[in-house]
Amino acid sequence: MRITELRTLTTVQDWRRPIGDANGVFTRGLMPVPIVLVGTDEGVTGVGIGPHQGAEAVFAAIEGEDPRAVTALYDRMLRHTFKAGHAGAVFGTIGALDTALWDIKATLAGEPLWRLLGGRRRIVPAYASGLDIGLDDEQLAEVYREYAARGLGAAKLKGGLDVDQDRRRLTLVRDVLAEAGRLRPGLMLDANESWNRKQAVRHVAELERTLDLTWVEEPVRRWDAEGLAAVGRGIRASIATGENLTGLEQYRPLLAAGAVDIVQTAAVWGVTHFLRVAALAHAHDLPVSPIGTTPIGLVHAATSVPNHIVAELQDLTPPVGLTLDLAIEDGGYVLGDSPGLGIRVDESAIAAAGTSAALTGIEVAHGPHVRPEHAARRLLPQPVAAAGGPT
Repeated sequence: MRITELRTLTTVQDWRRPIGDANGVFTRGLMPVPIVLVGTDEGVTGVGIGPHQGAEAVFAAIEGEDPRAVTALYDRMLRHTFKAGHAGAVFGTIGALDTALWDIKATLAGEPLWRLLGGRRRIVPAYASGLDIGLDDEQLAEVYREYAARGLGAAKLKGGLDVDQDRRRLTLVRDVLAEAGRLRPGLMLDANESWNRKQAVRHVAELERTLDLTWVEEPVRRWDAEGLAAVGRGIRASIATGENLTGLEQYRPLLAAGAVDIVQTAAVWGVTHFLRVAALAHAHDLPVSPIGTTPIGLVHAATSVPNHIVAELQDLTPPVGLTLDLAIEDGGYVLGDSPGLGIRVDESAIAAAGTSAALTGIEVAHGPHVRPEHAARRLLPQPVAAAGGPT
């Protein structure tokens, strides 16, 4: 069997409400979802969700190879792009292709990926993550009632701009989850690198006067090992980070400095990356937690690592044109028995939805992916509306 074809397409995640974080808000709630399709000479196609940048150059490293040699091909892709492939979008492209290869490998074996990787149970615990900073209190409560109805008892809120607002919103969500039957809901706060060290300690310490936070995510810049360690010493909550780190070389300084308590990795970086990060974290007696909008590859992989703690669950509805063989119930993901990842791509549905037209007009100069000019230099609390721009 040989790898013969690469195709790329883009669908959309329609949240049907504003989404965002301390860096900005997309008021239309639309996010592009890039997809790679890797074909073989025996008609088996693998699906990976992740970036396309540099796809042709990366694909050249695996074209004509046997797709079952997944981990060796992962390193081959890194070697073929060694000046660009260890960070950023190209690393994401490698991750998307890697995920597609794992999909092929498990499909050929006639097993779901979780089973192929050695997972024992198909249930993966999850926490709710609504990308919710742009919601008013009524909207916030309604969104988390939907999560609670699926049995989720922990929630991660976006915040970091106003401590009083964060306290009110965290308390509201805690009460929503408690009303659904969770006696002691888990609460996390994601600042998305919006503070400096002293701001982080002051903000979180104030919240911890009345709230029990499980973790605080990315309180300072993701590469600031000394700063993350300093914040960790100043608060009771754990420090979570890693979604924007790429390659084991970026994790090593943080682990050496004792700067991270919850080791995260993003779905777009691929299955092999997750497995290696999980092993590194396990060697340091640390838990690992995957994140992402559609993290199905890492959810499968999470079943096979001993230190997985919980997986992020964002939108309850999959991207347009994607069908996933899983359920959200009893507080987590319940994976199905379809061979591979259990993803079906309906290209006609994606085309009919007019994905390109839907995404036209998304303002790339603002929103959660653009760091504000005064991030980590704010003297006073900042209204959420000022964090974003027109979308």
